[in-house]
Amino acid sequence: MNPIIARLNAQTFPMTDTEREILSAIQPEIIELEGSTDEEIMTVAENADAVMILSAYLRAPVIRKMKRLRVISRMGTGTDKIDVAEATKCGIVVANLPDFSTEEVADHTLALILATARRLKFYESCIRKGYKPSSVEGMHRLSVQTLGIIGYGRIGKAVAKRALAFGMKILIYDPFYTPTTDRESNIEPVDLETLLTCSDYVTLLCPLTTNNREMIGKKQLCMMKPTAALINTGRGELINENDLVEALKTGVIQTAALDVFAGINVFNENGFPTTHPFFSVDNIILTPHVSANSEEALTSARNDAAKNVVAVLQGYNPSHTVNPK
Repeated sequence: MNPIIARLNAQTFPMTDTEREILSAIQPEIIELEGSTDEEIMTVAENADAVMILSAYLRAPVIRKMKRLRVISRMGTGTDKIDVAEATKCGIVVANLPDFSTEEVADHTLALILATARRLKFYESCIRKGYKPSSVEGMHRLSVQTLGIIGYGRIGKAVAKRALAFGMKILIYDPFYTPTTDRESNIEPVDLETLLTCSDYVTLLCPLTTNNREMIGKKQLCMMKPTAALINTGRGELINENDLVEALKTGVIQTAALDVFAGINVFNENGFPTTHPFFSVDNIILTPHVSANSEEALTSARNDAAKNVVAVLQGYNPSHTVNPK
């Protein structure tokens, strides 16, 4: 009997010929669906042996009902939308791609830092109105600024490398960080409060867990400098979005630049409304969860996730397993 592969997010992230060719090694039946709801997934893909998933949710009740499921292959890095604990309990391998967009997210993070530092949104609006402002109050060269990095994994290290090239001082907060014997120059591990109070730019680059959901709220925003910028290319749920809106409107912090959101579903196949409070704030830069995007990254997301499915269904280990035990 040929294996059944449920390829989710098939409308918002369509399959490619190369992806199909990789999967053809196991001669599968491929079911393409968006997977916008639990009901859709259970109805269409209940008998799947493998699931490939980008941005849909795969919750415990769905996983329990998929009795033949052997592997969940995430076409990306974060697994916060997959109930990994339930998959592990059911003996299902969860594979992801921790390196597929490290360079892209680091580049985008630095682009947002530079955009806020050079006030690009403000100056672009000025030239469209036909005038050149003379004041440079609040603008500083990056070499005299401090960057705080929350989450010092692959992407955090890549951002630090780029920021060091601009001469920035780096503070890092990561509960899992282990200092190397040859301490990295100009990089200082600190506690969260020190990072927030001392940084000119605070970047969120950590995965979302049950322990750090809304780790940045009113209390933490009030610790930051009133001239500081908050940059988030990690996960939207790391921030209490209502608290951030209030902080931006009342001058608690100067600006923010966000690529990820809790209250805006940028993956909705029919588009999304622009009614979120973020759209009423001027001192914020918004991009629609594109920090991981490049031709190279999205090709890797499809192809390497397909290779992980083939590996597991042929009895081998995938390139990276989220739940190896």
